[in-house]
Amino acid sequence: MQPVHATSHSLTLDGTPLTFRHLAQIGQRATSLTPDAAAMARVDAARKVLDDKIARGEPVYGATTGVGAMKDVEWTPEQLEAFNMGLVRAHHFGTGSPFPSSIVRAAMAIRVNTALTGRVGCSRGLVNAYLDLLANDVVPVVRRTGSIGTADIGLMGQIGAVLTGVGEAVYQNRRMSAEAALAEAGLQPCRMAPRDSLASISVNAVGFAAAAEATRSAASAVRMLLATSLTTAGALGASRDPWKAVAHVGTEREAEIGGWLYRNAMGWDWPNATHIQDPLSLRMMPQVFGSTFDALLIVGRTILAATGRTDDNPVVVDGQVLTSGGSLPLDVTIYLQMAQLALAHAARNSFNRCVLLSNGARRDLPINLVPRGAIATGFGPIIKLAGELFARVLSMSTPVSAQAMVVAAGLEDEAAFLPLVVERFERQVRALRRLAALEGLLSAQAMDIHGDRPTGVPALIYEKVRRHAAYYEVDRPLSAEVEIIESDLGSEASLSELISLAPIAGLDEFFALGPVA
Repeated sequence: MQPVHATSHSLTLDGTPLTFRHLAQIGQRATSLTPDAAAMARVDAARKVLDDKIARGEPVYGATTGVGAMKDVEWTPEQLEAFNMGLVRAHHFGTGSPFPSSIVRAAMAIRVNTALTGRVGCSRGLVNAYLDLLANDVVPVVRRTGSIGTADIGLMGQIGAVLTGVGEAVYQNRRMSAEAALAEAGLQPCRMAPRDSLASISVNAVGFAAAAEATRSAASAVRMLLATSLTTAGALGASRDPWKAVAHVGTEREAEIGGWLYRNAMGWDWPNATHIQDPLSLRMMPQVFGSTFDALLIVGRTILAATGRTDDNPVVVDGQVLTSGGSLPLDVTIYLQMAQLALAHAARNSFNRCVLLSNGARRDLPINLVPRGAIATGFGPIIKLAGELFARVLSMSTPVSAQAMVVAAGLEDEAAFLPLVVERFERQVRALRRLAALEGLLSAQAMDIHGDRPTGVPALIYEKVRRHAAYYEVDRPLSAEVEIIESDLGSEASLSELISLAPIAGLDEFFALGPVA
């Protein structure tokens, strides 16, 4: 099929790891996908190994036998088509709200890419079926609750079911039955050959795609939080000296962030409240943000590696069909939980700065940032929101992957809960974005009280805050103001402005921050 929507960019999938830019382009439908010819030859070779094994009458797990507790049930040749069609449909059991289309597109591309390693044993037809969905933008509706993180069977099953013409899909921005979507796109339902059905469900592609999008979003949120933290430091009159020092004595990432803070604090008449022993939430910003970015880099590299590695069971190796122990995405899950802890430290750091802005302990700022002579309660009450947001981030950082799990008569007793970990991570990111908005609002008030005229990054934050929230002299509702500032600071346009003004080249490029089309 020819793609319905042509793009100006084409990406060849060949089984090697993808990048964050690739995944973002696929998710936003800013690129078309083509399978590498040599990689498709590997698919054919692996399929021949599997077909030969079946022809000899040897059992193949999930192709000629049942799965899980039914692994010892063998099917006759006459029963195989019914079993393989039923297998993928039986695993359409996800519930709840659906994943965004961007994640589902990326998940399908990851499934294709890992199949192109030549280790899966699926048919060329299955690879083409996924590519046809992507080319015609038929996006399966994948409800996000239904995976324990040892192959996303309840999530991938919803994609596989659409291939066979059942379930739901989004086509031309309309949610409809899979049968109707395929028909409108001019596609035929896929007949699942032996092994193709299990290859459609027994991978962690949705979890990896969701983890990638969440990690990129976290990098974006922390990037903006770093900018609001610099703005706060200026409003509080922090000493630049600790940042200059850490640029020489810190770890690689701490030095990078310290240097960024020091450079971007220059260029305006920074008000020096003190010169020595600033509060730790100011002095330690390079350590907090450096460690947070390091954690995101570690999980990011681990996710990308997984996009070029087969996590199927069974796999084809050296001309044999072998049982695999590679379907547990524990590395991605553990490192993502490490990043959750790092986000909690970033949130606490921001909360501490919010308290410093409002408690009257720095630069002779008035309590609650109430201008002198004004009759108002000011920003004291909203500090409780900052505390709640920090607690929200902290509460999501408790690891869940090591919880006991026994299913399939005790045969499946390991689980990573990757999709659940991703969902908790997403909640942390949303809270961080709101904290950044609140911190920006408080710092703008502090600067106006003293008549500061910032430049560079602090000016960018100040101007965006003041676009939506006026100087505070009379008590007023703040809920909508915080939310609209959050929306502005969290936009791709604002991030692009920040990157253009003050890049951190390695981080910005690795996570493909800013426009990706």
